[in-house]
Amino acid sequence: MEHFHGAATRVPADATAYAVRQPGFNCLVLGEWIDAAQSDANIRWVRDGYAAIQPFGSDRRYANYLADDDMTESGLLAAYGANLPRLRAVKRKYDPENVFRENLNIR
Repeated sequence: MEHFHGAATRVPADATAYAVRQPGFNCLVLGEWIDAAQSDANIRWVRDGYAAIQPFGSDRRYANYLADDDMTESGLLAAYGANLPRLRAVKRKYDPENVFRENLNIR
């Protein structure tokens, strides 16, 4: 659990790309293992754990914790909220060839 508070919550949501500015808590469900044979079981455990806490949280997501399989329209909206259309316009203008795609890629 991470407490999200302080200076980051005093910045207007539209002042930066990052839109999650409300005070609260960030909850992570993490899994690490050594044996690759355990990957399916451990990934299932993490996803099941995340699903179990969803009813107690919001639909917002901290951008630094998005994984490759979160790079969907709903995942980007969860991280960038109302800022996503503005970020897409910046992307079209400054990176029309999608050179900078090895990140939280906004297409």
